[in-house]
Amino acid sequence: MKFKINYKAIKDYLGMTFGAVIFAVAYSWFLIPYKMTPGGVGGLGQIFYHFFGVPVGLFMILINIPLFIIGIIFIGKSFGAKTFFGMFITSSFTDLLSLQSLAKVGIIKDLSKYTHHVGTSEIIAFLPPSDIMLSAITGAVLLGMALGIIFRFRGSTGGTDIPVALIQHKTGASIGKGYWIVESFIIFTVGFVFRDPKIIIFGYINLFISSKIADLTSEGLPYVKGVFIMSKKTELIKNLIIKEIARGVTIFKGKGGYSGEDQDILFCVLSRNQVSRLIDIVKMNDPSAFFILTDVSDVMGDGFKMRKLELGNKKVEKKNDA
Repeated sequence: MKFKINYKAIKDYLGMTFGAVIFAVAYSWFLIPYKMTPGGVGGLGQIFYHFFGVPVGLFMILINIPLFIIGIIFIGKSFGAKTFFGMFITSSFTDLLSLQSLAKVGIIKDLSKYTHHVGTSEIIAFLPPSDIMLSAITGAVLLGMALGIIFRFRGSTGGTDIPVALIQHKTGASIGKGYWIVESFIIFTVGFVFRDPKIIIFGYINLFISSKIADLTSEGLPYVKGVFIMSKKTELIKNLIIKEIARGVTIFKGKGGYSGEDQDILFCVLSRNQVSRLIDIVKMNDPSAFFILTDVSDVMGDGFKMRKLELGNKKVEKKNDA
């Protein structure tokens, strides 16, 4: 039998590994030293690290394994090997790539420049306490990039993905609401344990930034627009859109609320770089046309290329404009 190399799988695992490196840097260099967390299992790990000295990465592994088993039992095998790999490698790298670990193996020659003193406390962080806000923002941006890269290569870090999936599976709540419940619980728990309300504020700042950056990294910038056009020259404008922009047009039958007159409404989906051409077409042929331009989060259909995003064995297909 010939052994066939699965280059696609190799690419995915390498991509997830790259994302895990950024994930580890975000947590261990910027967030953990200042007890900041956007939620997640890493947030709970902060408590055990600062009180009991348990490495955050090790704690994440110890919590993720039973969560992974629970997910398989109650939801099924949808989390898959890539989820387990993502859980394991991000947790491991969080400890292996910490500043202390890098100093032990000689990669960092002088740890003293990353060692800061606040009162009687010693903090080992990439940025000093005077730059705590910059540390929060940098950590959140890097964490969001890391998660986006891991998601883009069909992986997952496990963690809160599993309780959120359980909440949705058992209660029917939306995924967004599930994440809000779980992450808020973790952020408030960390803030309460450390008795510092600023940690809660930083937590929500981190959560907002990291989630937005993760979306941008995994999905890309939203570059599809939807246009509604109400004009007395709908037939002419429709033909010009089809001929000059090569986009399809849908015609809705409407009625003016004030005039009571029947009105055709054109609807078209196109990319951002086609918007200015469409505006020119409308203005040149009917300056009095009523024109509505709106963002479109996702599009499926002919003329739009496919983009896939997977979590374990589950596959979600998305299509966006070429």
